[in-house]
Amino acid sequence: MAKFYSGLSQLSCDWNQVAAILWTRYPNPYSKHVLTEDTLSREVRDSKLYTKRVITKTNHLPKWGERFVTARFVTVVEESVVDPVARTVTTYTRNLGYQRIMSVEERCVYKPSTDGEGTVIERQAWIDSHLFGFSRALKMFGHERFKNNIAKTMKGLQYVIDRATNPREEESESRASRLPSKGELRAAGEAAKDSVKDAATKAKRKVMSELVL
Repeated sequence: MAKFYSGLSQLSCDWNQVAAILWTRYPNPYSKHVLTEDTLSREVRDSKLYTKRVITKTNHLPKWGERFVTARFVTVVEESVVDPVARTVTTYTRNLGYQRIMSVEERCVYKPSTDGEGTVIERQAWIDSHLFGFSRALKMFGHERFKNNIAKTMKGLQYVIDRATNPREEESESRASRLPSKGELRAAGEAAKDSVKDAATKAKRKVMSELVL
């Protein structure tokens, strides 16, 4: 049986802002594990916006987990539905590949808070593993990592919202980022990721062609 997670998060900004900014949440300082994102399809049906995207992320594992998974990245499919009438954004995400070792499915519903002064995120996740002899340990590890990552996800989303609603702060951060020391560090970090991005891009293209078909 899959490990189940259910929880609520809240943002102080209006639902309309969240619905508009959600598509631009990457990159941000709290999502350095996200390498690429691509939109596969987007269409309006029954006054709702349907979108399918592919996101490639680094795949950090503890030493004991490296014996099962050697890939340095994982590809995630994100499907979403924006309902402007009900004022909800519903996202469904799942990982592709290595599902026998660990599969993570997440469902999030973004909707206005009951007091009308913010946005509530209803989050549910199912973490499963079918690796004989290790499934229980892998599910527990995946469950804990998922819970720990929520804090970074929320910080990243709030950062993007603040940047969009406070352009002066963004400009200040931009000037700071041009300081030589930080620029050199950033360049070094990007160079270190180049080999991983190249491999991720090749795998992503293969996944995208399979999904489109």
